[in-house]
Amino acid sequence: MRPEAAEPPGGLERFVSPGKGRGLRALRRFGVGELLFSCPAYAAVLTVSERGSHCDGCFARKDGLSKCGRCKQAFYCNVECQKEDWPMHKLECASMCAFGQNWNPSETVRLTARILAKQVNCNGFTIEDEELSHLGSAIFPDVALMNHSCCPNVIVTYKGTLAEIRAVKEIEPGEEIFSSYIDLLYPTEDRNDRLKDSYFFICDCRECITKEKDKDKLEICKLNDPPSAETVKGMIKYARNVIEEFRRAKHYKSPAELLEICELSLDKMGAVFEDSNVYMLHMMYQAMGVCLYVQDWEGALRYGQKIIRPYSKHYPSYSLNVASMWLKLGRLYMALNNRTAGVKALKRAIAIMEVAHGKDHPYISEIKKELEDH
Repeated sequence: MRPEAAEPPGGLERFVSPGKGRGLRALRRFGVGELLFSCPAYAAVLTVSERGSHCDGCFARKDGLSKCGRCKQAFYCNVECQKEDWPMHKLECASMCAFGQNWNPSETVRLTARILAKQVNCNGFTIEDEELSHLGSAIFPDVALMNHSCCPNVIVTYKGTLAEIRAVKEIEPGEEIFSSYIDLLYPTEDRNDRLKDSYFFICDCRECITKEKDKDKLEICKLNDPPSAETVKGMIKYARNVIEEFRRAKHYKSPAELLEICELSLDKMGAVFEDSNVYMLHMMYQAMGVCLYVQDWEGALRYGQKIIRPYSKHYPSYSLNVASMWLKLGRLYMALNNRTAGVKALKRAIAIMEVAHGKDHPYISEIKKELEDH
């Protein structure tokens, strides 16, 4: 049994998409930034690291949250949020009371339990904040109706546990509505490997057929004696391996060791790849994350400055990845007392987010307040 999505909102219809199954199609024109529809979560669970800073019910970020009077481990904005979440929280509350701080099942286990409690099996979504930090997981039946494309015409953002879908391209009547299931930074082969591994299909969108962006994404150093095709192929294999190595190492290595992996790999890849190559960008992003974790603001800023321009080139218009990078840069500039650069970067982030999130989103209000306070 799976939860059935409600009837499509006005201006959309369900249809059978050739080769893809169920899909959504526009019945009227939608402009860039226009809200197509919103969808409350069928089930959602807050990630453990955000417990106490976000409401377990609505995911709102607030100070002074109230604890569940029984387990003392669930936090809520108010009585209304607590009552609304109780049908789901009561499945966990007794165990949380019994085991105390030792109660720590994984987020996936908790979400699965909630889904099974509703006798449902459907697609899950990751809810992220304005910097793309993980907040939790949720089920959105209506959102799951959209098929994937590496050239999406809509973007999914979240307002608490409400998913909102907005146009990032002009959509004409009769056009299918496409979102992206994956990170679009990477070249065609990598994207389709991810789709096969996670979703069991290969994309046949225009970008995957033409591979027109792959050359720029895999840019090679401009040398008098350029590297051979075999050398490039070997370096791509090395890059993919080191990305996987870093992913595993994050669970057991220290920040200093992780930064060393980044620096050594960047040095090696830099002999063949330009800084704008997506594998270089991937490891720069990881290095930036380590610097942020250890509060090395100058180091994080250096990496972010190298990342932002290629990101703007490789990602589609109104990308949350680009907005997030401008936002991080803006906050770093502000922390380092470079207000002029900080204001410029934060305004870049806002310009993208007003289309992707909508002008009334709380995140945008928070960023504008940061500008006023500085």
